[in-house]
This record gives sequence, structure tokens and C-alpha cells, in this order.
Amino acid sequence: MSSIFNMHSNLNRRQFAKASAAASAGLLLPGSSMAAAGDAPLGGKAEHVISVWLGGGMAQIDTFDPKVKGDPKSKKPGSYYDSIDTAVDGVQVCEHLKTLAPLMDRVTAVRTVHHEVIDEHAAATNRMHTGRSISGTVTYPSIGSIITHELGAASDDAPPYVVIGYPNVTRGPGFLGANAGYLYLTDTTQGPAGLSRPDFVSPDRQSRRERFLSILRNNAAPTQDSRLLDYEAAIQQSLKLSGPEFTRVFQLDKEPDDLRNRYGGEFGQRCLLSRRLVERGVRFIEVSHNLNFLNGSGWDVHNEGILQQHKLIQELDTAIATLISDLEDKKLLDKTLIVITTEFGRPPGFDSNGGRAHQGKAFTCVLAGGGLQHRGAYGETDELSRKIVSDSVSVPDFFATMCAAMGIDYHKNLYDNGRPVPITDQGIPIAALFG
Repeated sequence: MSSIFNMHSNLNRRQFAKASAAASAGLLLPGSSMAAAGDAPLGGKAEHVISVWLGGGMAQIDTFDPKVKGDPKSKKPGSYYDSIDTAVDGVQVCEHLKTLAPLMDRVTAVRTVHHEVIDEHAAATNRMHTGRSISGTVTYPSIGSIITHELGAASDDAPPYVVIGYPNVTRGPGFLGANAGYLYLTDTTQGPAGLSRPDFVSPDRQSRRERFLSILRNNAAPTQDSRLLDYEAAIQQSLKLSGPEFTRVFQLDKEPDDLRNRYGGEFGQRCLLSRRLVERGVRFIEVSHNLNFLNGSGWDVHNEGILQQHKLIQELDTAIATLISDLEDKKLLDKTLIVITTEFGRPPGFDSNGGRAHQGKAFTCVLAGGGLQHRGAYGETDELSRKIVSDSVSVPDFFATMCAAMGIDYHKNLYDNGRPVPITDQGIPIAALFG
């Protein structure tokens, strides 16, 4: 009994400490743009998430938080590109986001995200997927698995969680188990390899296999082992999803040529597929945008990698702007929360070869659609985007905002073998985005 009391006492102390810190920063005063720790949960009505992952570290100062222009040759710190106005007064973005700029009234660039993980990509990637530091005793679930665990698929004929990119433990379900795991694919021209029947397996042969599996299952001893039950559920879902009804979603050639062309290359086709997956009933889709390495290094713009960074930004601009317009045309934008995240940002200074280092203390993540009250940008950094000036947003706060948009109670606990684990590590959502 005393151990349970101590556990709850520790949780209460952490909640008190966070609330006190927020109060001291002016976050709980009247007119605050962040929800208070003890408030009734904010609730949105989004039904799906398309999460775009920019592996390598997007430079916020060169994209969604532009500042005065710098010069890599003279080592003058600042933005690499010129800035342009957007649909929202006072909000600018870099010149290579010209297609997205007129749509920024459907978007909020959260410019004040931060964490303490700076120097190591894998650790920062884990933080930006799970909201927590790597632990030697607990494997924490990703935000995709959390949303999947809480809401499940939006249709019985679809998996709840799809990753368009390579598998990685940071995207996984952690202690939530296989039911909150993901299906993945790396090629938009065909469905997941694990769901595609080989040519030599005829429908009759497949039926015989399924009958044999059913006999084995019926003769097996009953079990209450959650791991075995989760595995069995995964097998059943795989059999269901291997049929033509679901695999038809991967036939992108059924889309109008003009629309496919507007989405752009492979990354754009991934975004188009994500829209089709939303229509099918998938709850959470992660789309990777570090696949093409148009500059030789993706978003990891050290040294000469920055010379072709604009190609990545232009590809992102084209695909995301088309995705927003496409979802809006199909009356799905308010139901679909688009999220753009990356492991950290970049400082305003330039390294010896003109690139940028890592910066976790102030960077930008982006929200669009999802029924939120968008404002173009949220939060303010200093004159060179080095430090946060106002409206700081931790990674748990950002995740709490995502959960709130999906109607998930961000105050609740998940349980790891009976041990309570706060769903977003005490995150507080951005109340200014909710009506």
C-alpha cells in the first residue's frame, strides 16, 4: 500500500511542479494561450492523423521561422533564403514555400518546440516519436501507437496505423503491445510485401492454408497471455487486409493524372497515398520525407548539404500544399490533422563549409487542418531563432495538442504492467488552437 501511495504522491508532485512552472512563466494567467494543468480536457473532433517526418533536422530558420538573411561565406548568421508574406498578416515563410504561403490560414507553424536532446539523431528521433527520453527499463509507445491504442481504426476494413517508410522501434507500440503496432511499406507502387500473396499461391491454396490454421487454432489450449492474444489478432488482421478490398487503396493510377502530377514525385505520391488511406479508414499514417536525399544528406544539412536544401523545401511545399487542398476539396481537412515534425532544428550560424549544426532548444513543428483554429504561426523566438521569447511548447505539450485535437484525454494514464504512465508525460495543449 505504501508503494502505491508513494507512486501517486510522486505523480502529484510532478503535476504540481509543472503547474507551478507554468504559472511562474505566466502560462496560467487569464488570457493564457496554453491550457492549465487542472482544466477540463480540451477536445477536438479530428478523426485521422497524417504525420510527416522530416528525418535529419529541418532548419526552422530556413523554412517556417525565417529571420534576417545571413551569409555563409562571411559567416554572418541568419536565414539562407529570402522571406515571403503568407495569407496570415505578419506571418512569413521562406521563399521556397510559395505554394503553401497562400494556405497558411489553414496552418500553424509552432515555432517554439524544444527539448534537451541536441547532438544525436537517434535519441532525438526517439524523443520526437515517444515524447520521452530513452529508458533502460521501459519501452515507451510512439504517439502513433498511443492514438491507435486509444481510438483504433476508423474502419473494420483498414489497419489503424501505417508507416510509409522503413520500420523503426521509435514508431512502435512499446509496452502497449502488438495491437497498437504499425503496418509499413516502402514503395507506393504496391502494397506492403507481407500482405501480398505470391503468384504461386492460388486462392484455393490460400483457402486450404486458412482452414489448416483454423484447425490448429481450435485444437490449441486456451490462453490468457496478452502477447499471444495480440499476435493472434495481428494474424487475423493480416489475413483480412491481404484481400483485394484493402489492397485496392494502393492503386494510385486510379487517381486523375493532373492531381498526381500536382503532388509531385515519390514523396508527393506518399502524401497522395496517405489521403487514400484516410478515406479507407486508417487512423494514423506516418509519411517519411528523408527518402530521396536530393542534396545528398536529406534534412541533415551539415557542410555542403545545405547547397541543395531548397530542393527538399520545394518538394515539401508542393506535396503538403496539394495535400491540404485535396483534403479540403474532399471535405476531409477538418477531420484530418496534418503534422510535420523533425528531430531538432538548426542554429542561425554556419559551419566551416557553410552548413548548420543541431539545435534542440528552439525549433518548429507544424500543424494543419484537424478542425483547429489556425493562426499561421504560434510562439516567438528571438531575432535569430536561437532562443524562445514567448509561448514555449515542450514535446509533451505538442503531443497533448495532438491528442486533444483527436478528442483523446491527455490527462489520463496508460499502464505498463499495472504501473501508471502519463499518456503525454504531463503535456499541456495549446489552448489558443481550440475554439
